[in-house]
Amino acid sequence: MSERVLIIACGALAREIVALKRRFGWHHLDMQCIDARLHNRPALIPERVRQKIRDNKERYNRIFVAYADCGTGGLLDRVLADEQVERLPGAHCYQFLAGVDRFEALADSAPGTFYLTDFLVRHFDKLVMGPLKLESHPELRDAYFGNYTRLVYLSQTIDAELKELAERAARRLGLPFEHVHCGYGALEQNLKTWLKESNDGQEDTCLLA
Repeated sequence: MSERVLIIACGALAREIVALKRRFGWHHLDMQCIDARLHNRPALIPERVRQKIRDNKERYNRIFVAYADCGTGGLLDRVLADEQVERLPGAHCYQFLAGVDRFEALADSAPGTFYLTDFLVRHFDKLVMGPLKLESHPELRDAYFGNYTRLVYLSQTIDAELKELAERAARRLGLPFEHVHCGYGALEQNLKTWLKESNDGQEDTCLLA
């Protein structure tokens, strides 16, 4: 029988993790999320994650953290080393969603790229336009985005409405638009691997689907 396991996730990945849980029948998996808006204040992420781990470590057999470094400058890894908890690989979600090789190719082809995911498209006004005050002060656009050369939408789902919103976001920022469909990338593979290990190496057909 599978043990109870917990993923402590960035809220920006909640929809994707729920979709994977349903797809593969991960009934023994629970998830708790931390507000995705902390990406605007990454120094707060490590201790918020530490508190979540300590609040839950007596209740679960294993805990995994669905964050990359996410701008913490290595501080999150120090917390996870103290707590003996693993996380997703990479510097940020763009890298593990796109895959390392594809992300590096995108970055090399145009270093000044602004990236969006499904989550960021859905919450573009709340997480980009609002905090940067671009609606009330459009003259700030060049100060923030004048050195960017394009906007790339790294999609997790094929959704015409989201693509249209991503194109609109690019127009609002005055950037050329590109769409790269990535699916769940390394998020899916890393969760499969970790959950298989949590199952003591049992060949669970759900995890191998």
